[in-house]
Amino acid sequence: MIGIGVNLAAGLDDPPPANLVEEIVARARAVASAGLRTVWLPQGYGADTLTLYAGVAREVPDVELGASVVVVQPRHPRVLAAQALTVQAASGGRLTLGLGVSHPGLLEVYGMPFTRPVAALTDHLDVLAPLLRGERVPGSSGPGSDPADTAVPGATPEVPLLLGALGPRMLRLAGERTTGTMTFLTGPRTISEHVRPLLDAAAAGRPSPRVVVGVPVSATAAPDRVRAAAAVDYADYARLPSYAGVLEREGLSSPGGLVVAGDEDTIAAGIARYADAGATDLLVSPLGDAAERARTVAVLGRIARS
Repeated sequence: MIGIGVNLAAGLDDPPPANLVEEIVARARAVASAGLRTVWLPQGYGADTLTLYAGVAREVPDVELGASVVVVQPRHPRVLAAQALTVQAASGGRLTLGLGVSHPGLLEVYGMPFTRPVAALTDHLDVLAPLLRGERVPGSSGPGSDPADTAVPGATPEVPLLLGALGPRMLRLAGERTTGTMTFLTGPRTISEHVRPLLDAAAAGRPSPRVVVGVPVSATAAPDRVRAAAAVDYADYARLPSYAGVLEREGLSSPGGLVVAGDEDTIAAGIARYADAGATDLLVSPLGDAAERARTVAVLGRIARS
């Protein structure tokens, strides 16, 4: 059965919460109460996902805490390792760390040009991955180089890593060096014909990779309204080359066509298409008004238990 998790940030500004931490904790509790075992949080320009997760971990037991994704260029890998291991200690080892490199026009806010993304992520993994395993970074010496220097008591010795990967070179890196990939606004055809074959080939001889697919979903009686709103909300994504390529492969003119919307049977059928395509997990962004988003989480819980 495909895993189903929920994006805790979906609809977060409708309306903005009085206290972000309390709202994220409340949403995580609602997801867990629905019987779903994974929550996801993206990393934007504002609140820090891993800091939020340290708080969620103490309030909501048993759910996987997925970061989707942390952009690596602005963070030194040793700093990111310290954050991740601290969340592992707080949560009893429930963090899954998604890593990405952003897109042209988005990374520059940090004063960094978007150049050589695969090399940037490879270099980051060269330092981050050993630290998360409690190992010495190859070639390091001097203060801070001993694994004991960066250990966090109570943290598990391994943090699962996923890459935000869609291009062939990034998928190869994900298959060779991490537990899998995560995508957003990617249809079943792209998963079955592009992502899964490239990832599996790169991971030959290793455990089967995880494929987490970000999908907008709405339990609604007005699916056309929800899709039209999504087409507007996600219009900027459609202008990015990687997402434009997905729409072309899927035969769609708008990201609204990737929304799974309707009654429970329609949503279950949409989820099944992703499972048949080779996805191991759905990262669901509930769409619609507050009532529709709450209903979506409840429907997802019933589907997960069926």
